Amino acid sequence: MNNSHQSKKLSRREMLKLGLGLSISPLLANNSLLEMPGTFDQTASTYPLIGKRSIPVSGEMIPVVGLGTWRTFDAGNLKQRRAALLEVLKSLYQRGGSVVDSSPMYGSSEKVVGDLSQQLDIRSKLFLATKVWTTGRDEGIQQMNQSFDKMNTGKMDLMQVHNLLDVQTHLKTLRAWKDQGKIKYIGITHYLPSVYPEMIRLLKTEKPDFIQCCYNIATRDAEKELLPLAKDKGIAVIINRPFEEGNLFTFIKNHPLPSWAKEYDIHSWAQFFIKFIIANPAVTCTIPGTSNALHLEENLEAGSGKLPDEKSRNKMADYFASL
Repeated sequence: MNNSHQSKKLSRREMLKLGLGLSISPLLANNSLLEMPGTFDQTASTYPLIGKRSIPVSGEMIPVVGLGTWRTFDAGNLKQRRAALLEVLKSLYQRGGSVVDSSPMYGSSEKVVGDLSQQLDIRSKLFLATKVWTTGRDEGIQQMNQSFDKMNTGKMDLMQVHNLLDVQTHLKTLRAWKDQGKIKYIGITHYLPSVYPEMIRLLKTEKPDFIQCCYNIATRDAEKELLPLAKDKGIAVIINRPFEEGNLFTFIKNHPLPSWAKEYDIHSWAQFFIKFIIANPAVTCTIPGTSNALHLEENLEAGSGKLPDEKSRNKMADYFASL
């Protein structure tokens, strides 16, 4: 699952009014600021350079900040909402992003992504990820074929078993489809820390290409064992719920960013939260969800510039905990 802001919670635009520093102007790119040589690359762009990390199983590079679609892209045929989402996908492409994650669980999100990416003619530029979320071999095959149709693609970049539902059954199908070239990578997902022991077991016994889990500045369970194991096993990691479904913004209220945040090219709380995540060397990509193109641009900018080191990440977590 990904993230969206609820109307009763402090919005980013409200934070702007409070002077919390929402910035969508381009940051100056500086390759000398890159951390972790060999794992955090940059791609040429007229916009801030978005860092990329490699998928261990192949070496393919993907941007460290992508786009989640839970709730935000469940727009059905509503023209006004689709028009806003078209701008989100357009901005993602123009600014060097590519990872878009969805699921049959997310209502019409797969269909909306497929329609809009076809309208923009950017399918070949996107890294499409979705999931299988049902029980039974035949039911899984049927659902995945429907996802291919909805997302207007003949090959899926990443197919994941959503929340480990009937995971052993679906992994057999996913491996066969990968061998046939229908999917590029296979993965497993969950968002509950209570299920991480089972994910850890599967990492050891099945070694998928990807895992997707919840990890953010307030929910750090994954960094105890799951993330280090994924790094050791050479498994790519996608992080969902980077903003804890928007709840992180309620904690900051009218608190300003710490003055030292600018040392890491952090200009807003959203970037503060994202940089905390992607500075973890085990993380390949995080997928904040949004239906607002300006928010998307702000999120992507967190993938550029300097990253905090481990000492600074702990300082960030301590500051957040003190609010």
